[in-house]
Amino acid sequence: MTKPMPLAEFTRLPPLLSVSIGDGLASALDAVAAKAAPSHRFLRYGWFAAALHAYGGAARTLTVLREGAPLLALPLVATGPAPLQLASVPGCYWPFRSFPVAQDAGTEAFEVALDTLARHANALRIGPIYDGDPALEGLRAAAAARGWVALDRFVAESFLLDMAALQAEGTWPRNSTLRKNRFHEKHLAEHGTPDWSFVSGADWTAQAFDDLATIERNSWIAERTDGRDAKFTDDGHGAFWRAAAQDPVIAQMLWAAVLRIDGAPTAFSFDLNAGSLKYAIANSYDPRVAKHSPGKLLYYRNLVRALEDGITDVDWGAGDSGYKRVIGADAGPAIRDWLFVRPGLPALAARLLRGRWRASGNVEPRR
Repeated sequence: MTKPMPLAEFTRLPPLLSVSIGDGLASALDAVAAKAAPSHRFLRYGWFAAALHAYGGAARTLTVLREGAPLLALPLVATGPAPLQLASVPGCYWPFRSFPVAQDAGTEAFEVALDTLARHANALRIGPIYDGDPALEGLRAAAAARGWVALDRFVAESFLLDMAALQAEGTWPRNSTLRKNRFHEKHLAEHGTPDWSFVSGADWTAQAFDDLATIERNSWIAERTDGRDAKFTDDGHGAFWRAAAQDPVIAQMLWAAVLRIDGAPTAFSFDLNAGSLKYAIANSYDPRVAKHSPGKLLYYRNLVRALEDGITDVDWGAGDSGYKRVIGADAGPAIRDWLFVRPGLPALAARLLRGRWRASGNVEPRR
């Protein structure tokens, strides 16, 4: 009779990783997004499909599995001159561009991803993306281990509002602010009957998006710019958001506070709610009622409702730090654009061009 092997002599083998790359967007995107950090669970199949629909491109997806379960899903589109073999991560500029990674993925998942990517592309561009993003930090660690060169350029500061902390201190919202808001609401009513409402989930109809586009067309965006930065118009980014809302999970995360006066769309605040975090993406108002601060009134109502719904933090993104600091926001992680360049001649060229790449970004403020 064979003597049993003592349990202490058994060796636990490391989990088996496998990687594949195929044409199109992989269904694994949804499975990985469900296991990502709550702040990144909007990075679903529908998110990237909306980007391809709105901005063009033919996607491939690099997928890493551990013991058969998807761990990382990296969508790729070709970018730049074809001979350079450059790839980028598709998506929308707001709130950032990234890809889903399971929270328990280790550096080894990114290492096998880069090893495979090196056979298909000379470089990967990802951004704008926040310092500390799980996908970014995984790529940076793997790049250092595999001899890739990582180049970054500064895009902007972000601004974060910790509502829960300020409320615990008893400093938000201030009584003086609420008094001013009541004063403005009283005079706003002189223009007609105000109606305050919220849009989310199944409420994202074509009419709901049309209302937001109407407000933008009446706003300063149409007057002072060429309109390409508008979020909901046909000549702006409307196609993306309408397509993204076709995914019911994403639609539930998309959120708008809307002010109507005598039934006419007058102001909106548009966000993406991800767990306890709210990404503040866009706000706009009709300038005919500008002196009564409709935007301010709306986003205070919106944030009070967010607290009631269990949201504790607001990511205001980049730009226009004035009103964000007034409301209590502080500078958050930097937003950057990154190039990851494979070893060999591409990496050598990247080192020579590092200064030019950084100079093509914005000047980073000293903290």
